[in-house]
Amino acid sequence: MSEAARSLLQRWGASFRKGTDFDSWGQLVEAIDEYQILARHLQKEAQSQHNNSEFTEDQKKTIAKIATCLELRSAALQSTQAQDEFKLEDLKKLEPILKNILTYNKEFPFDVQPVPLRKILAPGEEEHLEFEEDDEEGGAGAGSPDSFPPRVPGTLLPRLPSEPGMTLLTITIEKIGLKDAGQCIDPYITVSVKDLNGIDLTPVQDTPVALRKEDTYVHFNVHIEIQKHIEKLTKGAAIFFEFKHYKPKKRFTSTKCFAFMEMDEIKPGAIVIELYKKPTDFKRKKLQLLTKKPLYLHLHQTLHKE
Repeated sequence: MSEAARSLLQRWGASFRKGTDFDSWGQLVEAIDEYQILARHLQKEAQSQHNNSEFTEDQKKTIAKIATCLELRSAALQSTQAQDEFKLEDLKKLEPILKNILTYNKEFPFDVQPVPLRKILAPGEEEHLEFEEDDEEGGAGAGSPDSFPPRVPGTLLPRLPSEPGMTLLTITIEKIGLKDAGQCIDPYITVSVKDLNGIDLTPVQDTPVALRKEDTYVHFNVHIEIQKHIEKLTKGAAIFFEFKHYKPKKRFTSTKCFAFMEMDEIKPGAIVIELYKKPTDFKRKKLQLLTKKPLYLHLHQTLHKE
């Protein structure tokens, strides 16, 4: 075994154990986050070109199936449908397989398939892709960096427990206006809360793929539970919404545009916010509107205070 492969397996094993420990202790948000991050790393390795990988094609298929199981367990922790659960005991059966991936030659214990092949981009990788000519005004821009590797759409988290005197925020993403809305494939929105330096203050969440596309709108109608009490957010924080869609010719998911909401905009009721050109500027230093046309992200806010 090469040193590179040994190092990878050690990191993956440590992350796997950390996730199952969180899971066993009932720290569900932490377990979900750990599972999803590890799943992204496994998927990236499984999708790497043969010459750049430490593993054979068969081993990469097994790695990809383990990633699928991590996603299934993550989804089970967020689901209210007990009959659909992928249990912790099931997941723990995969740890020795991951640890001994180089010698494992038995049938995989669960009937799962690898996530369909799509390029998984590491943080910042998308910045270095070639410019694209599909922006609203014909301009070009590189894709946005993600603070975590991209997740399978639909990684929403439950509302936090209430605390006396503290306020929780639910944001309903209703729809987004885009001139080419009907051409977007598998569109979804990544929601993150950043401080002034662009550092995550809460776990990143992805909406499911949009419900429908109609005229110049992509409709979501999905609720996002912000994972921190409003009073605990740092001064100058902002909530970001990155609209992403799949580009079949280049086989990766691209950020098309983004929007953000600052703390003084948090108030009950409907709000529309402007769309900006990529790359996503989490520090809010060099903002460029996506279009002069009246197209916005439509949201509705609900505040919960005990």
